[in-house]
Amino acid sequence: MSIKRFAAGLWAAFRVRQTEGYSNKAVFYQASLIHQLIATARFTAFGKVHHFRNIQRYEEYKQAVPVSSYEDLKPYIDRIYAGESNVLWTDRPLYFAKTSGTTSGAKYIPITRESMPGHIRGARDVLFSYIHQTGNSSFLDGKMIFLSGSPVLEELPSGILVGRLSGIAQHHVPAYLQRNRVPTHATNCIEDWEEKIDRIVKETQKADLRLVSGIPPWVQMWFERLYDQTGKTPAESWQNLSVYVQGGVDFAPYKDLFFRLLGKKVDILEVYPASEGFIAYQNDVNDEGLLLILDNGIFYEFIPLEEYDRPDRRRLSLQEVELGKNYALILTTNAGLWAYEIGDTVKFTSLHPPKIKVTGRVKHFISAFGEHVIEEEVNFAMQRAIEAIGGEVAEFMVAPFISEAESYHEWLIEFSLIPNDLKAFASALDRAMQEKNSYYADLRKGNILSMPKITLLAPQAVREYMKSIGKLGGQNKFPRLSNHRNVADILKRK
Repeated sequence: MSIKRFAAGLWAAFRVRQTEGYSNKAVFYQASLIHQLIATARFTAFGKVHHFRNIQRYEEYKQAVPVSSYEDLKPYIDRIYAGESNVLWTDRPLYFAKTSGTTSGAKYIPITRESMPGHIRGARDVLFSYIHQTGNSSFLDGKMIFLSGSPVLEELPSGILVGRLSGIAQHHVPAYLQRNRVPTHATNCIEDWEEKIDRIVKETQKADLRLVSGIPPWVQMWFERLYDQTGKTPAESWQNLSVYVQGGVDFAPYKDLFFRLLGKKVDILEVYPASEGFIAYQNDVNDEGLLLILDNGIFYEFIPLEEYDRPDRRRLSLQEVELGKNYALILTTNAGLWAYEIGDTVKFTSLHPPKIKVTGRVKHFISAFGEHVIEEEVNFAMQRAIEAIGGEVAEFMVAPFISEAESYHEWLIEFSLIPNDLKAFASALDRAMQEKNSYYADLRKGNILSMPKITLLAPQAVREYMKSIGKLGGQNKFPRLSNHRNVADILKRK
């Protein structure tokens, strides 16, 4: 065993014990953290406006600081962007993580000196917990790839650096992993995703690659290019590959195609990173729940999803949540985000220790008839249909179709292996949706909604769409659900 692997095992054991200590006293640490955050920021511009000096209890914080969207915080962020200090946090941030916005265009999420270590710690801890649980540290002796965006950063006149989170993180990879990384820095800096993938194939096809990290559809694209250019599956090229780290999307619909393209089974580890903070990671390969990180400077609040649009909606702390219920996730962080709605929905799979599962996006749903279908439900239905009828799915989207003649949910599916009986596949989707969503079941029984319809998408239709909007590769994700037909109608023309 190498010195690196021996040291990693010791650090892994220490960190796991430390993490267990935080998890065992989760409510206590969360209560302590919110007071620390408020005290630190009491003399900031935001703290003065919201009277942080007068806040003594969590209930007072909820009254003083309403839930904020990016648009709500944008006036403060604009001041920081222009060079002002002590606005949302005690100093200017080190970085702005640039993300794709909706109503406000690009979003600039601050990353401070205090919050940056949390992003790195989360990525490190998922590997430490894996080493501690399985004893497998062999990947440390080989090459690793983190399929991500460009590390090229723009510097503002204020000195703040701007870039994608994945690119920013590349500047903080620990020294002991630097020699293990592929591809080269020059390749990572390529902006055109297809050119970048081709270069990555050339640089990795003969490497001793042992760990892969990236969003499933883009990793699959890389696997396909590798096979096209070498005639070998990843398993044949990288016989020591044993770990795949992924996050940002539900892996289940990709699983069958992913393993077929890979050519073998490997351990799958899920992480939940966001520009706003590294939130959770899978600390047990046999448990899909993600351990909530409690020492990253993030205070968590949760709004019951069924109350999200109500004026009297509740904001719950960690001690008030229940198992199995969907919540909109709200963050207060040491990056200067205050009661910030991240846009994701989660549910708890365990309370002791606190573990969550990401179930979708607050704004990605279908409720054309009051059914409020969320991403977790369509992923569940797709997996059930594949298990019952067969087939492999590359990508899919669900959108409502409304007409005087009939109304239904249209499933636009890009199959990599088309089932023999699409009618039976649609029936399996329908049964699973009725099982998972009682509102949908009532609409089907009342003949308000007809049987779902399947529309076959052309091969590569989703990739072509993502390319057309400038979101091919990197950390970009394709929406599974839409309450309108804007994207669905474009896909049908591909």
